[in-house]
Amino acid sequence: MAGLNFFDMLSQAQEGDAISNLGKQFGLNGSSSEMAVKALLPAISSGFKRNTAQPEGISALLGALQKGNHQQYIDNADQLSRPETSADGNVILGKVLGAKSVSREVANRAAQQTGIDSGILKKMLPVLAAMAMGSLGKQTAQPDMMQMITKAMGGASSSAGGGLLGSLAGSLLGGSKKNSTANPFAALLDADGDGSVMDDVFSLLSKR
Repeated sequence: MAGLNFFDMLSQAQEGDAISNLGKQFGLNGSSSEMAVKALLPAISSGFKRNTAQPEGISALLGALQKGNHQQYIDNADQLSRPETSADGNVILGKVLGAKSVSREVANRAAQQTGIDSGILKKMLPVLAAMAMGSLGKQTAQPDMMQMITKAMGGASSSAGGGLLGSLAGSLLGGSKKNSTANPFAALLDADGDGSVMDDVFSLLSKR
């Protein structure tokens, strides 16, 4: 899990073809697909980072990862064209970005940055969000994360909340609601490995 970020995870998925497969759904070639993903990912990663800044946010994310079969979006290219994928992606965007106006603004800014039609990027955004969720699902299923879950199951109940997820949220943050620097999702939620997920879109998220 260490060292990976959203772009890394997407780049490695589907035998290295995930980003290209995503772009094909919207008539983009390989280079345009990569530009689009790089332009859209910072907003998605910023939204996830903002929502997991507190223990309850981590609990909610882990709960969603446990309940949903999100890995199908990153493992199976055939899923990318299904209406259900876009629908699920829109639900995810609603959680991480909030108002639809934020998603529209993200697409518009990405269009200005890449020269790709904003209408295409608006349609691509929820599918990319679903793939990002699938990437997190795969990474949190890795042995190192499972060890943390096992440890949480064996520990005492946490003040962060009841049950397994509450205990896990407390252990992930070092037992402190204020200690966001211990968030194990921090590296995963970086869009491109540059160490920062708080681009100018964060100002939009802050106005939710």
